[in-house]
Amino acid sequence: MPRSRVLIVVVVIAAAAAVGGFVLYDLVLRGDSAAALVLPGASGDPAASTRPTASFDGAVAGTWDVAPGSVAGYRVREQLATLSAESDAVGRTDAVTGSITIETSGSSSTLTAGSLSVDTTSITSDKSMRDNRLRREGLETDSYRTATFRLTKPVEIPAAALAGTASAVTLNGDLTLHGVTKSVDIPAQAQLVDGTIQVAGSLAFPLSDFGMTAPNIGGFIISIADQGTLEFLVDFTKG
Repeated sequence: MPRSRVLIVVVVIAAAAAVGGFVLYDLVLRGDSAAALVLPGASGDPAASTRPTASFDGAVAGTWDVAPGSVAGYRVREQLATLSAESDAVGRTDAVTGSITIETSGSSSTLTAGSLSVDTTSITSDKSMRDNRLRREGLETDSYRTATFRLTKPVEIPAAALAGTASAVTLNGDLTLHGVTKSVDIPAQAQLVDGTIQVAGSLAFPLSDFGMTAPNIGGFIISIADQGTLEFLVDFTKG
């Protein structure tokens, strides 16, 4: 075959592969447009006015359990080859359990203990093929079915938070993800509204910190970098 024809064939094959890869990305892997998780009442939260009022005796001290409607999940930027990503891939679940303990002394309140557990097998995104891929790659939810966080350092709760104003807190603790446990500091916001303590936060980290690698579909790299974000919006009510 003449060299020119060989060159044309190679170009055509390469173009077909690129187009096929883009179609795969567009139909299967393109990220969704889910907004970041924020406290109810914050800008961009459409559910701010739909949260029910919980029964609350007025005493902050005691044990608070995770309430229905709590959400946790991941956010990761995707990319096909050298094409820029249009949005993030976002996966979430409401299969969140756990509790926190608050102690009071005078006018101060302290979060003294807390733990959360997330069923990773129930995390879903807007693309079922991505979710199926993460069963065996990335999060590998078939093998690592639970992610947990345990508070290891007391947190003083700002008075403003207990008065219903979103306030910054840092949650120091052990995060177990993909079978690896790391000590982390999670920046978050908290507030007590309508008898419910609401906490929202996120943590960006290299996937390699937890022994994960980005999935690879047919040779097309779909993660821009070794970076992911854990995010959550958790409600706690007093039993």
